[in-house]
Amino acid sequence: MLSYQHQYHAGNHADVLKHWLLVECLVHMRKKDTPFDYIDSHAGSGRYRLDSQEAQKTGEYKLGIAKLIDKDWPELSAYLDLVRADLGKQQYPGSPEIVNRLLRHGDHSSLFELHSQAVRELEKNCARKRQTQVRFEDGLAGMSALLPVHSRRALVLVDPSYEVKTEYDAVTSAVEKAWKKMSQSTILLWYPVVERSRIDRMERRLVRSGIKNMQLFEMNVADDGARGMTGSGLIAINPPWTVAARFNKLFPLVSAALSSDGTSRTRVKILTAE
Repeated sequence: MLSYQHQYHAGNHADVLKHWLLVECLVHMRKKDTPFDYIDSHAGSGRYRLDSQEAQKTGEYKLGIAKLIDKDWPELSAYLDLVRADLGKQQYPGSPEIVNRLLRHGDHSSLFELHSQAVRELEKNCARKRQTQVRFEDGLAGMSALLPVHSRRALVLVDPSYEVKTEYDAVTSAVEKAWKKMSQSTILLWYPVVERSRIDRMERRLVRSGIKNMQLFEMNVADDGARGMTGSGLIAINPPWTVAARFNKLFPLVSAALSSDGTSRTRVKILTAE
């Protein structure tokens, strides 16, 4: 338990999807002047070296963000603009650092992490006095304790490693609880495509929970059943209304570009209506 290290995977195809949708939500929330709160359940280190031994060993970023950085796709530009300078320095920003760059005066970020080494790196890379707080706590319990936030506007990212299979049930319960405490929150639940039956079970349970306005966005780079993580997805509660159309225009191109066989594999689904 707690052996997962994201430096092996930073900038891979899953980060591309996750961080694109995260930026889409942040840009949408910034359209209103009123402050918002960001909550990250599994924040990681906040920034990663792509020239590290770990990143070079897997080379996953070379099959992810590195293949897209020079693409001229308007729907991808806000995300690429945020990470382009980092790539030039052989770095990749995690979710906490990407969010920090888009926080305004009055916005607040709460970052949960349980890996002791990652917490130390997170504090060094992303902690900001008053505005960004690092919490050495369990994020699934902690995020619920923070809701409802004083600002009445919240963006919550739930993205565990799922190295423990019980996390599929744990995150589903945590998301249900968070939604009941603050139903107007935008909640992004990330999942890996490794075992389809577990994803199907999570979908069914969330649909039965009574949560409203829930959509699914998935991108794959190989067929189900291939070795390893063949793709990833996010179940989004209260996403910006523009996201589905932008995803449908962009991610067939992204999927084909990141697939070894040039085939596009995406899935979009309305799980529950508003």
